[in-house]
Amino acid sequence: MLKSNFSGGRAIEKVVLSVGLSEHRQKEESVNQIMADLAKIAAQKPVKTRAKKAISTFKIRKGDSVGLMVTLRGQRMLDFLEKLVKIVLPRLKGFRGLSLKSFDQQGNFHLGFREQVLFPEIEPEKTSLIFGLEVSIKTRAKNPDEGRLALEELGFLFER
Repeated sequence: MLKSNFSGGRAIEKVVLSVGLSEHRQKEESVNQIMADLAKIAAQKPVKTRAKKAISTFKIRKGDSVGLMVTLRGQRMLDFLEKLVKIVLPRLKGFRGLSLKSFDQQGNFHLGFREQVLFPEIEPEKTSLIFGLEVSIKTRAKNPDEGRLALEELGFLFER
């Protein structure tokens, strides 16, 4: 397993996994399937995110469920990051490293996946629903360079 403290204060604070429900939000069984898959991936129960205001173009009312999210901290976060580095990223077709453009100005890293079946907990033959998810890694870094160093300590590979 990974160490929880890193030199220079470049530690990872939290990891947030999020899924937008889009067309699936109307079907309760689809929402439950996505919720179950996200819970398997994160080893923690996700919470529903609700719309802050109504958007008539998308037929969304204030308070409607629009997504799911899980916030990981501590050992669960470290276990997830280890799985991400050692299993999920190598499964990506043509993977040559993560883009440095995925860092924001505060040194946090954002990564999206088109399919949840890349994760080892999801059995492709048993799932009927394919959905994408976003992984946001919040670092204690002050800028993108410090964030990159913190993630490289964990084994993340970046494009050169």
